Amino acid sequence: MIKKRLFTPGPTPIPESVMLRMAEPIIHHRNPEFREIFKRVSENLKYLFQTKQPVLTLTCSGTGGIESTFVSLFSPGDTIISVNGGKFGERWVKMPKVFDYNVFEIKNKWGTAPTENEILNALKQNPNAKGVYLTHSETSTGTATDIKLISKVIRENSNALVCVDGITAIGAHEFRFDDWGIDVCVTGSQKGLMIPPGLAFVCLSQRAISAMEKSTTPKFYFDLRKALKSFADDDTPFTPAITLIVGVDAALQIIKDEGIENIWHQHERKANAIRAGVTALGMKLFSNSPSFAVTPVWLPENVDWKKFNSTLKKTYGITVAGGQDEFTGKIFRISHLGYYDEFDMVTIIAALEMSLNEVGYSFTSGVGVQAVMNYFQNNK
Repeated sequence: MIKKRLFTPGPTPIPESVMLRMAEPIIHHRNPEFREIFKRVSENLKYLFQTKQPVLTLTCSGTGGIESTFVSLFSPGDTIISVNGGKFGERWVKMPKVFDYNVFEIKNKWGTAPTENEILNALKQNPNAKGVYLTHSETSTGTATDIKLISKVIRENSNALVCVDGITAIGAHEFRFDDWGIDVCVTGSQKGLMIPPGLAFVCLSQRAISAMEKSTTPKFYFDLRKALKSFADDDTPFTPAITLIVGVDAALQIIKDEGIENIWHQHERKANAIRAGVTALGMKLFSNSPSFAVTPVWLPENVDWKKFNSTLKKTYGITVAGGQDEFTGKIFRISHLGYYDEFDMVTIIAALEMSLNEVGYSFTSGVGVQAVMNYFQNNK
């Protein structure tokens, strides 16, 4: 018998208590029972984002959440600055073009984060830019952007809205929506919130809400004005994913009980422990600005990805994420986002050791596991 373990950056593992809540009989969404749950979810989402602003709940993926911001805040002909440093940053370049926006692309090498000067230069070249889209944690490359710094640069040098893809960052990285001057942030349910895919959460500043009234882009389902109007009545404009909202109610309570600062610290420790383990095995990290949500690792040159991945999955029940685009078969990505603890980090490194040994990679057995344990013992 093999116990299956998921180490992908979405979907992520779901706590048993959350699954039990979602297994309860379905309720109707237009009655006081659901509205009470939804009101509590909305308040606890504010805690997650560290904001007093509204956080809207949409029934869609994180990509849908991002699209809702493009169509609700801007108009055809507007200029958007988008940072492209990976598969998802690339999406935020392609998507606004569909709506006839002018897009100025800041293209970063995969594994690197945008710099202060790159943002400044883009703002100087586009003084009328209406929004700047940033990816806090680029899932495809495991690269983190210094959102606090970049937001400050944008606010001091432009009137552009600061728009953040926080899909794999919220819950893993320190994030303070109000204090950092963020205007838009989106995350998804299947990441740090520890429930299945199907919900997006959109946090909006007053500047963003004002921009919504000027937008002329055609929209219907993704019209955030409708969501905001219903939000005031603890409701949604369309049928929500009721079971997922019940699940996120339970997950948010776990986060609140643990404390968001402690959650951030735990993610940093888990990420550092994984990096200690893989580097002890002689493997190299992919990113030069590592995320606390996911760690991409270069596959050793003499290791075949398909054979290695098959051994991990079929022999040891471990699922990790592969590389994307030109890095397919060259890197693999280990998630430590959401419902994991120290023993899970030991487990994944132990599985890597056993799988690497089976595919012929040479290393000192146990050195990776020992590095993980040493890190945790020396860094409380």
